Amino acid sequence: MKTKKSQGNGNIGIMGGTFDPIHLGHLLAAEEARERYHLERVIFVPARTPPHKEEEMLSYGEHRYMMTVIGTINNRYFSVSRIELDAPSHAVNYTVDTISRFKEIFGEGRKLFFITGADAILDLTTWKGYETLLSMCEFIAVTRPGYSLSRLKGIFDSEHSGLLSRISLLTIPGLAISSTEIRGRARQGLTIKYLTTSGVEQYILKNKLYIEAKK
Repeated sequence: MKTKKSQGNGNIGIMGGTFDPIHLGHLLAAEEARERYHLERVIFVPARTPPHKEEEMLSYGEHRYMMTVIGTINNRYFSVSRIELDAPSHAVNYTVDTISRFKEIFGEGRKLFFITGADAILDLTTWKGYETLLSMCEFIAVTRPGYSLSRLKGIFDSEHSGLLSRISLLTIPGLAISSTEIRGRARQGLTIKYLTTSGVEQYILKNKLYIEAKK
């Protein structure tokens, strides 16, 4: 994605993650957010080095990028950005920096929504520049039915309580799917069919991901 301002006035969704691999839960969350918040499109951003997952051994970035492209290819409102993968190899990816770059790309005429899991929101005050981040975009916290963001009220002190208005809850059908589960099943030789798209399933099998040693 070139770093020049894009024309248009539609709202843009940004979904960040390792996508190791992308699964049906990611896709459902993105599509539900797109419809509910009238997003012009949703951009998936595979991370290079997520700050909260530095200890995890991730699959090679190109594999994660290709799986994300394959997983989203049938939705014309979805696209995949290399904005973090193409960052300097020593750089840790901070969401505030990524959103800042997207603000430069799309300009002030576009409203940005960052789509993430509700559990991640509970750690938001530990994110680098979280106040700046909330001033640049709104958060869509995706969760299962019955979940409440009431715990957030105790996280933000009275001085910053207004930031809560920048976070909204999006409840989707309870798909108990995780990338960790898919990796574990693949490692054990169990089926991953219907947990991700058939294209991603075939890519994992063809490249023997999660079975052989990581590249």
